[in-house]
Amino acid sequence: GFCTNLLLSQTPKHILAQTNNNTEIRCELRKEHAGVYWFRWSQERQNFEFLIFSNLLGKATYGANIMQDKFSVHGVSSHTSSSLHIRHLHASDNGTYYCSVSQSSQLLLGSGTQLVDVLPLPLKTTQAPRSKKPVRCVTKSKAAGKKG
Repeated sequence: GFCTNLLLSQTPKHILAQTNNNTEIRCELRKEHAGVYWFRWSQERQNFEFLIFSNLLGKATYGANIMQDKFSVHGVSSHTSSSLHIRHLHASDNGTYYCSVSQSSQLLLGSGTQLVDVLPLPLKTTQAPRSKKPVRCVTKSKAAGKKG
């Protein structure tokens, strides 16, 4: 079975990333372990997918249909932390990522990190709504003040 556990804390909680960028998820381990598993929950596909297992020697075992050049794990030899590196982000990488260790036939899951992939937009497009928003807020508050 699976159960979430405070002995495995993940940072960050949320990642807002851009297509083709790389990212990293860190897992602090407060439990003795033989290695770290990484899983992804996909809301869209409604499945829990095994990505990679890295043992204490740093040897990686990948899940079925997982691209080995996309995922890598670092820092397991320190026994206290593990980092999942994800390269060349794509919309299909969206989901909640969990680090996990095995303990007495249970998999203890970390706190989870939600990855949201956003397409890069031209600079002008992203700046325009930002400058408009505060103006709208000011107008609304002035109108509310006059009514009162």
